[in-house]
Amino acid sequence: MQQMTVDREELARHYDLAPSLDKAEAMADIHARMARVVTPFDWAMHAPYVAAINRLKAERGAVILAHNYMTPQIYHGIADVVGDSLQLAVEAARTEASVIVQCGVHFMAETSKILSPDKTVLIPDPEAGCSLAESITPEGIAEMRRLYPGAPVVTYVNTSAAVKAASDICCTSSNAAQIVAGLDSDTVIMTPDKYLAQNVARQVPRKRVVWWDGSCMVHEQYTAQDLRAFRDWNPGTRIIAHPECPPDVVAEADFSGSTAGIIDYVARETPQKAMLVTECSMASNISDAHPGVEFVGPCNMCPHMKKITLEKVLWSLHAMQGVVEVDPGIAAGARVAVQRMIDLGRRAAA
Repeated sequence: MQQMTVDREELARHYDLAPSLDKAEAMADIHARMARVVTPFDWAMHAPYVAAINRLKAERGAVILAHNYMTPQIYHGIADVVGDSLQLAVEAARTEASVIVQCGVHFMAETSKILSPDKTVLIPDPEAGCSLAESITPEGIAEMRRLYPGAPVVTYVNTSAAVKAASDICCTSSNAAQIVAGLDSDTVIMTPDKYLAQNVARQVPRKRVVWWDGSCMVHEQYTAQDLRAFRDWNPGTRIIAHPECPPDVVAEADFSGSTAGIIDYVARETPQKAMLVTECSMASNISDAHPGVEFVGPCNMCPHMKKITLEKVLWSLHAMQGVVEVDPGIAAGARVAVQRMIDLGRRAAA
């Protein structure tokens, strides 16, 4: 991956980025969406960047897609579309913007380029990787095919374009069970997340699901013992887990779903207390929308997601750096796998 260095002197020549109470007050409506987690002092520090980015993206004809794990300042301050991997992939395929800024990790930016090959796709930090994506290669897919001949390969979107191209269909945590259930095969290969695969296997018991030995560095750290202890200390807390967590953690939870599913669950159930067993920014990003919910408990931070900052977004848009390119041959194969996933979802919704 290419390295990108922010030229702060260049930014200072073009934008007034000094902390500003005036700018903070002028964008009080934006701050209100994150006031529980971003103090007025912090907002005065970030508001000049938010103002500069929003002005510049309009000049560039850009759209900013932000994953649910982005910081509140990005999620609420500059994003045009927020969502999980599936929601962002669908938006990347249909946007009319000439420039896509992907506030997420590298595989998400690749997916946007795959689905919108004629658009300019920027990632503010090309080194924002993913432990899952780095756990599997096309050679690994070939090895699984050798071990289970004839079985279709369902690959999580948290993978490189080359791995997607070597697969039959992609999935996200929100549609994995649906996709596996819909395949005309008794045996299904799932890569690279073993925990997502094991959780899907429990949801679709009529299928034999086999998996690659990969996992997410954020979600693998949670244990069922920790959840039971936390529930004992905090009775009445609703525990909501991401399906990248180990199966015993998911079994201990009151609900399991993708980041979009978690948001929908909190909105629908409005528990008095909720523990989100996922990345830290999830609770931060939705807390102000649910003032009656107390978000409690520990969380794990993704160091890769947190490489995306307001400063890097501004520099990427200003200098048009962090351009994402995907080999056309690889992109064509990957596009088939991703598009199959999107088409299956559309048929199910019809």
